[in-house]
Amino acid sequence: MTPDEFGRRVLDWFDAHGRKRLPWKENPTPYRVWVSEIMLQQTQVATAIPYYERFMARFPDLTTLADAKLDEVLRLWAGLGYYARARHMHEAARIVRDRHGGEMPLDSAALQGLPGIGRSTAGAILTLAAGQRQPILDGNVKRLLARFAAVEGWPGQARVLATLWELAERYTPAERVADYTQAIMDLGAMVCAPRRPHCNQCPLAANCAAHAQGRESDYPKPKPRRDLPVRVTRMLLLRGAEGEVLLERRPPVGVWGGLWSFPECPPEMDIAAWCRERWGLEVTVGTPWSVLRHGFSHFRLDIIPVPATVTGSAGTVMEGERFVWYNPRHIDDRGVAAPVRRLLAVLASER
Repeated sequence: MTPDEFGRRVLDWFDAHGRKRLPWKENPTPYRVWVSEIMLQQTQVATAIPYYERFMARFPDLTTLADAKLDEVLRLWAGLGYYARARHMHEAARIVRDRHGGEMPLDSAALQGLPGIGRSTAGAILTLAAGQRQPILDGNVKRLLARFAAVEGWPGQARVLATLWELAERYTPAERVADYTQAIMDLGAMVCAPRRPHCNQCPLAANCAAHAQGRESDYPKPKPRRDLPVRVTRMLLLRGAEGEVLLERRPPVGVWGGLWSFPECPPEMDIAAWCRERWGLEVTVGTPWSVLRHGFSHFRLDIIPVPATVTGSAGTVMEGERFVWYNPRHIDDRGVAAPVRRLLAVLASER
């Protein structure tokens, strides 16, 4: 199939069946497209839409995002996971504000120089918002092209990825590039699905190598599996006399970087002694709650929530950049991870 025919079939399908009312397609500025593309990494469209709408209502332009506190950005991101995306976006917004006059650069290399923006995201921004001819290669497009051309191997391998980029470049048309970019992503998501692809609805099925072989499920090869390790942590649900609970800001990098969480007591430590040594607090320790398991892409985290009550003075715990005595009944704009928010909700219901 020639590139022209490939593009025509994809666009004809899009005209009849594509998603044309997505919120980021309304006034598709580079900023709005960028936010949507970052949210759609590792996240389905239906899940991302309400987050996107809330985010844009609070941060309607790049300067507003750049001027905001990271806490508020993380709060609006809570529940989407992969929080590094939000941190990188906030950092990138500040760079664009300070170095580019608040306007997203319309150059692929400049965009890829910003935190959290790779080649495919840069291509989507430039195509959807500026009409430039740029190939894109998100997860859905990788799967579609791997099946269409029967590309062997896992897309995480450099050789396989290079082949897929060559195909993406070859089939990206010169006309209607914004529609084509949305179309190829929609076709991958809606028709060339990971499991049980709807080949009878696909405009490319007659020329799809995987379909001809009856091997759609063999492409692309999955990432080599490995057993996910399980980590265990004890989260201290430490409450003061008025029911306030102690939260600690996590380091800026790593799991839940920059978010607020419960202090984590090493498993080998006696909790009462740890609180006394660390903060000068006298506490009464309660019975641990049931284990709360939280999944990440590369490990599982078993959280053991341990309630405790301050029985003496406030010790040396001073509110500021690192610690806060938090009222779980009055949620503010600080960012907390989903399992921490669940535990806060339980604490709020107890009083």
